[in-house]
Amino acid sequence: MHAAASASALATMTPSERFRAVMARQPVDRLPMVEWATWWDDSITRWVGEGLEIGKGYSYGRTDIRDSITQHFGLDLWLQDWANPALQLLPKAEHHGAPLLRGMDDYQAVRDRLYPDTRADGGPWPGWKAQLEAGAVGWFTLPGFFWFPRILLGIEPHLYALADQPELIHAINDDLATWMLRTIDRICEHASPQFMTFAEDLSYNHGPMLSPRSFDTLLLPYYQRIIPALRERGIVPVIDSDGDVTRCLPWFAKAGIQGVLPLERQAKVDINLLQAAQPNMLFIGHFDKMTMPHGEAAMRAEFERLLPAMRRGLFIPSVDHQTPPGVSLAQYRIYMELFHEYAVRAAN
Repeated sequence: MHAAASASALATMTPSERFRAVMARQPVDRLPMVEWATWWDDSITRWVGEGLEIGKGYSYGRTDIRDSITQHFGLDLWLQDWANPALQLLPKAEHHGAPLLRGMDDYQAVRDRLYPDTRADGGPWPGWKAQLEAGAVGWFTLPGFFWFPRILLGIEPHLYALADQPELIHAINDDLATWMLRTIDRICEHASPQFMTFAEDLSYNHGPMLSPRSFDTLLLPYYQRIIPALRERGIVPVIDSDGDVTRCLPWFAKAGIQGVLPLERQAKVDINLLQAAQPNMLFIGHFDKMTMPHGEAAMRAEFERLLPAMRRGLFIPSVDHQTPPGVSLAQYRIYMELFHEYAVRAAN
């Protein structure tokens, strides 16, 4: 049976209802079916060449194209708003990971330009009103307290600055937290998002890139300013970090974080260990995208691996980052059919 057709036949709950039911460990008609990070532009280009009909003139990141693909495959509609301070006002880095500034004097010279009221008009939320009222999930992303200083200072200098310039890290994160609180207020004037993500990427394949002490000293105080403001509005705070986050889970729990994604399988993350360590934490992602080009048997084996975790609850499976362009349209259709099958099986 085609995934979109079967999803339509069984969809007695809206995406928003499903998400809230998962968070409350209540019954669902099926688990949410999402591609949380949407699709690479190269993947879309390939699929259009292989017969995917989504209209002409698409471009990566366009919301109407995202919504069209979501509808085509019978996925739940999750609408994401990524709010950023005004980095576009700074000179571009020489290359990816290069510094935009080098010390406190540089930061003080630009800080008044970095934190404008970027959601004064509500951003995309007023335009999503009808979709949200119809049951779409609304969520937003903010740059986290590891991520944002790294963008400003550059990848390697930022790691040194955690030890050598803690006063600079504190200054950036204090200003960032103030901007976040204002942004959350602005968004909530127009909508009631179900969850949000802090973009962090503080882990890679061998674990966290900072020590527990650095987390407690330089990041935790600022999470503790923001997370109460989220939770009092019913917004679930989630960490978005690539790599192996296993050792970070107790750090996140101490901060009040309620969820983690994308749980990259290539970093040897194991959902069973994560659930055992934090049984009350939401996990999103973890389906090994590297199985997808190998066909139905490989994808089914991956869903079988995930099925016990899906049945335990507080787990929304999804591709563990974005579906890569090495996956054909035919392979993705198989993935979607299996996804629907196991989303229903896990709910029954």
